[in-house]
Amino acid sequence: MRIAYFDCFSGISGDMVLGALLDLGLPFEILERELRKIRLTGYSLRGAKEPRGPIVGTRLVVEAEAQPHRSFHQIRDLIRGSELGKGVQEKVLDVFEILARAESRVHGVPVSEVHFHEVGAVDSIVDIAGAVIGLDWLQVDQVQSSPVPVGRGFVKTHHGVLPLPAPATGYLLQGVPICGSTAARELVTPTGAALLASLAKAYGPVPEMTLEATGYGVGRDPAVDPPNLLRIMVGAVGGRWEARRLILLETNVDDMNPEFYGHLMDLLFALGVCDVSMIPVQMKKQRPGVILQVLAEPALESRVVELVFQETTTLGMRIQEVKRVELKRALEVIETPYGACDVKRVFLPDGRSRVIPEYEACRRLAVELGRPLREVYEELLLLGKQTE
Repeated sequence: MRIAYFDCFSGISGDMVLGALLDLGLPFEILERELRKIRLTGYSLRGAKEPRGPIVGTRLVVEAEAQPHRSFHQIRDLIRGSELGKGVQEKVLDVFEILARAESRVHGVPVSEVHFHEVGAVDSIVDIAGAVIGLDWLQVDQVQSSPVPVGRGFVKTHHGVLPLPAPATGYLLQGVPICGSTAARELVTPTGAALLASLAKAYGPVPEMTLEATGYGVGRDPAVDPPNLLRIMVGAVGGRWEARRLILLETNVDDMNPEFYGHLMDLLFALGVCDVSMIPVQMKKQRPGVILQVLAEPALESRVVELVFQETTTLGMRIQEVKRVELKRALEVIETPYGACDVKRVFLPDGRSRVIPEYEACRRLAVELGRPLREVYEELLLLGKQTE
């Protein structure tokens, strides 16, 4: 698996992402060729090496004629009507949809009525589509990021003077680890925040990987303290398993109705946590209790804590960072005498694979057929082995 780690020591913007990808080796000609698949006119691209302090990176400049404001639906039609690959199209649209929802919240209008001004301009369409194209060309499987610093002060926009981070940026960064900065300038643009919100799967320190290349994207601001750069590091995770940093949140509970635990587990999984465990223990004064353990991405920490405090009787939680290694897996659909069934294919370290039937799919078939769940599971397990 190839990882692109966004080191946002000086923030992030769409043009900084694209500049860093060019610096990593994305050919300028490939970028232009792919962007021409979008029926968008009235612009040209210029890429060049440019210093920020002692470091030289790549800056991408979009030179455009006057462009109309575009609604989210117009941008969606523009991308869907392009000749870009379907996978690239969907990722680009996901970024714009996230932007549209943020603008909708800021201005109090339905998503269908959102008109992009700054982010709807041709340069932002180029930045977002170009970033997705570049990551695809570099064969990046996953994006991870450092915590994101936010600037202070104000910024002039089409809507007037706004505080930093801009309101839309603030909504886009919800769930993302952020930190303050003394820089009195915009460090994170809405486009940069939307790219992170859509593409980044984990936040934290540089992941364990074999580093292959490093690229620097130069931002528009000439500031050098800190230098207005985004660093992207690309590397490969060795072996036939993957490793990632998660957090383990746990607490002991001994004074709660046991019937409530199932409801809590459902809510935690709906939140997007990786796993939930409940371990019976004997606590002080010989009271029976439960150790609640929740494994989650670091970005979910505050939401998990809030939910546990809201739904349990606990007064505190323990939180620690953990490293999890996991076998690679993929979801597949196999044909059975009972119809199509979802299975999980797990890839073992020796190169073999193992098929595991999905519980919910087996339960559905068992109910439809009026047969014991155990029998259906065993038959599907046997069919799965034949495809290994």
